[in-house]
Amino acid sequence: MSRATSNAALGSPAKGIPSAWRLPLFQMAAAALGLCLLFASDLRDMVAIWLTASTYNHCALIPFLSGWLAWQRRDELAHLTPQPSLAGLLLLGSGAALWLLGDAGEVAVARQTALVLMLQSLVPLFLGLTLSRALLFPVAYLLFCVPIGEELLPVLQTLTAKMSMAMLDWVGIPAHIEGIFITTPNGYYKVAEACAGVKFLVAMVAYGALVANMCFRAWSRRIAFMAACIIIPILANGVRAFATMYVGYLTTADTASSFDHVFYGWFFFAMVMALVMAMAWPFFDRKLTDPWLAQQVISDGRPARTSSRILVPAILIALAPIGWSHVSAAIGRVPMPAPIGLPTISGWSRVEPKGLVPWAPRYAGADHLVIGHYADGKGRIVDLAIVLYASQAEGREIIGYGQGAAGLDADRWVWSSAGPMIDTARTEYLTAPGAIRRLAATWYVAGGRVTGSPIRVKLDTMVSRLVGRDQAVAAVIVSAQDREGFPADAAVRAFTQGLGSPEKIAAQAITEARR
Repeated sequence: MSRATSNAALGSPAKGIPSAWRLPLFQMAAAALGLCLLFASDLRDMVAIWLTASTYNHCALIPFLSGWLAWQRRDELAHLTPQPSLAGLLLLGSGAALWLLGDAGEVAVARQTALVLMLQSLVPLFLGLTLSRALLFPVAYLLFCVPIGEELLPVLQTLTAKMSMAMLDWVGIPAHIEGIFITTPNGYYKVAEACAGVKFLVAMVAYGALVANMCFRAWSRRIAFMAACIIIPILANGVRAFATMYVGYLTTADTASSFDHVFYGWFFFAMVMALVMAMAWPFFDRKLTDPWLAQQVISDGRPARTSSRILVPAILIALAPIGWSHVSAAIGRVPMPAPIGLPTISGWSRVEPKGLVPWAPRYAGADHLVIGHYADGKGRIVDLAIVLYASQAEGREIIGYGQGAAGLDADRWVWSSAGPMIDTARTEYLTAPGAIRRLAATWYVAGGRVTGSPIRVKLDTMVSRLVGRDQAVAAVIVSAQDREGFPADAAVRAFTQGLGSPEKIAAQAITEARR
């Protein structure tokens, strides 16, 4: 049945908003405004990311696109009657619980996702399950408002570097790879964050979901198109990085850099989008006259029910996580006003490093960050850093974007690749200009547990916050620069043996800071 035919069969909808829709729509708008005010800080942070981070500029269009998608369905929706459903409280409660967990673990993306889920829950809450089915995609599309994707940076950087190396080898250009750094006969290239393709991939997935809904009806075709929207941009980005190095090999590294900026900034995104659309065009199976809604949801003659009875539980569910967060945050917070020192390590003495590229970890907002340089009788030199947080908050987290061993100066030490296994530490190689390499091993101590896993730290932080336990967290970092005759790996392992338990070092530092 065509859209025109179905509308004719059902009769033309009345002009304006049907009377049965007015109260539910008003209540839904009021509830949405209330949630936005209640969680204003998360909304403000999310919008700020849209406007300031180029990776997520497209997110600012998502609410308008979602509204436009709902508007396209207006004629068919007019024949349905809002039936407020208590089932919406389950989605609202799930969003509230996720917000509480995200707040306890200081995971901003979880709080922002939770806010979107709570806003989405207002559709079944005030309009009902039938209308939720009818508006499923426009409402679900709002999830693309959440600024997520940069977590893939290390993976995509490494993948792009490996693809580039494979293509360089294929055309016979000699090259050497070290993590995300590639050396050719006349150039030294870094697959930087901007070159990883995350910006394009995130935008392409959001665009692909929109096209899949509007241009395809068969789920097999939708899935195939979404797979193309993921795979083709990743492969194309590898080709782009290779092309830049190839141009540099034929000319100079400076020429390659200029080529990359022009090609990537002006043509790359449009070329790949055009390629994906051209490949998909012959398989579009949705006609302009096709109805948006499935036939089984295009008629509903039941009278509307009142939604007033769901207001009180909805308000209580929305308020609960904020109240719990404020109470639990205050219980386990113990200040750390006293200065701390560095431990004495058997077999190692404190020195002033000479001839080494200066290094320091980056932990914004830390209550304490001390760093010392040690040497042993064999000439090995190692840096030890101890970081303490009495508690964590937005902008001062031990695990977060830009936090860690990569250093205060991004132009000096940058992440290169994962390092070898050393005890339970998180290890990573850092690289400075001139192909200088450094190994850093990081142990985190949170909730009385030592680990090298950032995820484990987040979980332990979350539990400590929720149950009102001591919220102190620490990081112990052992780092060494590769030197001729003194590999960083061996130096870090030797120092770690003398250091003993990172948990004990952290506990001593916390006690000293609270004395």
